[in-house]
Amino acid sequence: MLQRTLKQAISATGVGLHSGERVKLTLHPAAPDTGIVFRRTDLPAQDEVAVRPALVNDTRLSSTLVTETGVRVGTIEHLMSAFAGLGIDNVIVDVTGAEMPIMDGSSAPFIFLLQTAGIEEQPAAKKFIRVRQTIEVIEGDKWVKLVPHDGFSVQLSIEFNHPAFNRAPQMVSVDFASHSYIEEISRARTFGFMHEVEYMRSHGLGRGGNLNNAIVIDDEYVLNPEGLRFPDEFVRHKILDAIGDLYIVGHPLIAAFSGHKSGHAMNNKLLRVMLETPGAWEFVTFDNPEDAPGSFHPLPEVA
Repeated sequence: MLQRTLKQAISATGVGLHSGERVKLTLHPAAPDTGIVFRRTDLPAQDEVAVRPALVNDTRLSSTLVTETGVRVGTIEHLMSAFAGLGIDNVIVDVTGAEMPIMDGSSAPFIFLLQTAGIEEQPAAKKFIRVRQTIEVIEGDKWVKLVPHDGFSVQLSIEFNHPAFNRAPQMVSVDFASHSYIEEISRARTFGFMHEVEYMRSHGLGRGGNLNNAIVIDDEYVLNPEGLRFPDEFVRHKILDAIGDLYIVGHPLIAAFSGHKSGHAMNNKLLRVMLETPGAWEFVTFDNPEDAPGSFHPLPEVA
């Protein structure tokens, strides 16, 4: 099974969910073993930030990379989720600000962008991380876990005592050997409560949020005129986020991921614990694509 990059560069412009600033995003093809690298083109040095779990140093409502010199690249989880969903290993991401554009609040616009650029295989083996022993992080009634599994699956549950959530399923299980990321996960949007807006904006967050890029909930109802895209869109978006957070490790995981009331901070902590645990994981490659777990066979074909 081979690594993947883009056939050509492609750009999009949007607004940062938390900063409210207009930013331009340009995705470039990259050589094998480059990984995902962000480049702040608005800074004089055009600082490069290679994605790795140790750089996720701000998890307030998103996953944000912060380098030792203070360079920030924020809200990367939806774009990272799209990279994971299409099996893209190597890309240079130029951005003209400190935050990715939120687009419609899901990863579907990024999927469209990547498919429009085109995807090509490269003459280098795709490297997977196979989880060899159970890794778990528990904080009160919240927990996340990685378990050895011959494939990739996600099971998440959320818990909100709120009428809008009580009317919807709060647990979803997806095994990607038989389910499509694009069809079942990519369109699920981020969500937030009206009563949180004042708090977020007082902390410099949520300035770009609106009904066009998030599900907004008042004391009882979803305020978006079109309603939900899935009956369980809330928890499906949590799965979208988790897939993006986990892909910050730089390679597809061969494992079963599960969690309850998890978020960006716990997802990142789980990766760090895994990497620091001797014998918990190993790199694997597959010379014959058919030998790879079934979860990775449905990756969209390279045109």
